[in-house]
Amino acid sequence: MNQSHSSTLNDELDGDTLHEECGVFGVLGHPDGATLTALGLHALQHRGQEAAGIVTFDGKQFHMEKRMGLVGDHYTDPATLAKLPGFISIGHTRYSTTGEVALRNVQPLFAELEVGGIAVAHNGNFTNGLTMRRMLIADGAIFQATSDTEVVLHLIARSKQATSSDRFIDAIRQMEGGYSMLAMTRTKLIAARDPIGIRPLVMGELDGKPIFCSETCALDIIGAKYIRDVENGEVIICEIQSDGSITIDSRKADQPKPERLCLFEYVYFARPDSVVGGRSVYTARKNMGINLAKEAPVDADVVVPVPDGGTPAALGFAQASGIPFEYGIIRNHYVGRTFIEPTQQIRAFGVKLKHSANRAMIEGKRVVLVDDSIVRGTTSLKIVQMIRDAGAREVHIRVASPMIYFPDFYGIDTPDADKLLANQYSSLQAMCDYIGADSLEFLSIDGLYRAVGGASRDAANPQFTDHYFTGDYPTRLLDNDSTSNVRKLAVMASNG
Repeated sequence: MNQSHSSTLNDELDGDTLHEECGVFGVLGHPDGATLTALGLHALQHRGQEAAGIVTFDGKQFHMEKRMGLVGDHYTDPATLAKLPGFISIGHTRYSTTGEVALRNVQPLFAELEVGGIAVAHNGNFTNGLTMRRMLIADGAIFQATSDTEVVLHLIARSKQATSSDRFIDAIRQMEGGYSMLAMTRTKLIAARDPIGIRPLVMGELDGKPIFCSETCALDIIGAKYIRDVENGEVIICEIQSDGSITIDSRKADQPKPERLCLFEYVYFARPDSVVGGRSVYTARKNMGINLAKEAPVDADVVVPVPDGGTPAALGFAQASGIPFEYGIIRNHYVGRTFIEPTQQIRAFGVKLKHSANRAMIEGKRVVLVDDSIVRGTTSLKIVQMIRDAGAREVHIRVASPMIYFPDFYGIDTPDADKLLANQYSSLQAMCDYIGADSLEFLSIDGLYRAVGGASRDAANPQFTDHYFTGDYPTRLLDNDSTSNVRKLAVMASNG
């Protein structure tokens, strides 16, 4: 990740969490395409807060708006939406895991090709994106952005297939990794999901018109009906005909592989009111807390979630343990990424800019802090100290996922392996001592699997993508040795 606007303060506040690359939304045949897309992206805002873009087609020409910042900062303006007429629309909200933070990298990316104009947006990362980019550049290709999504446009342009749909399929079949992708042409909305379904993508319907988006919460916000998940390895081509009817064609891989959804969708990324892979995210997170209470019980007076991610798990922990649940930490939702100049005095406030202790629920009590995950441990350290400063007698941390040992290459922004807490200390006790807690326990990998899917992990054929916990990467990592060079691709600085 390369953040031109990052600061020491932001690193302190945001560097100890995981970030997902983006969310996608698309609709075909609806007169309010841009408005629906803006609403859908608003529901997917948690998947990326750095930038958002929308592309539409009105029957004559394509229209594009790309803005840095939050969806609600720009796309609630009627004047902005008026610039996006059309009955086909795709949108994207971004958190960069590859490529610098610049307007030229904001998706959807658009190109005018032999088969006509095409716009592409994707969620995830290609593990051979840099390898393919270098091959294309060596063959004369000219790249305008540093996002690996642009590779797909070049492959579409070079494909020998006759139709835009077949060219798109030819292009993505050359890519590896975890992705959900939307493309639009003058008449088509195309949705695709990687061969093992690491990243989620769902299909919905509103007024008889097809919709695709990263999570079901984006369907809920516009009153659309959920139809089904796009299958792993599937490409769905929706095309509007001259009479206004829409045809839907599904293409599936010749040799389908078992689905392996990313477990972190359930642990952290997806909104709790979403249904991912047919499973309620909220229920899965509550089950994680129930299993955690069974695996790592503790004598305590109150269960306190680390907001907001730890709340469903804390409810499950309280339910299973019989220990009362209380909001012992109050979160401030209005802290921006560039909230204030990071002077030393302000840095000393640390985590208190985002969280404050609710002393009335903590003072004199033995507290169980339930969090969804621990990455570097720096935030946990500050929160434990904050709880102690509020008068807690004891502070016990329970984490509703296993220890993170390995980095991700499929669209999650993770620190290097040596920056992860689990790799910095030789024992659980040493980690606990660093954080300053009285005890520290993590949910087991089997406890997590049972919470999400109902069965323990099948080591021979894992049901989910879980490499950050296990080191079992589900695809080849062709760019692995040179991933750190991605940010060196851009030779021109950009101020947006």
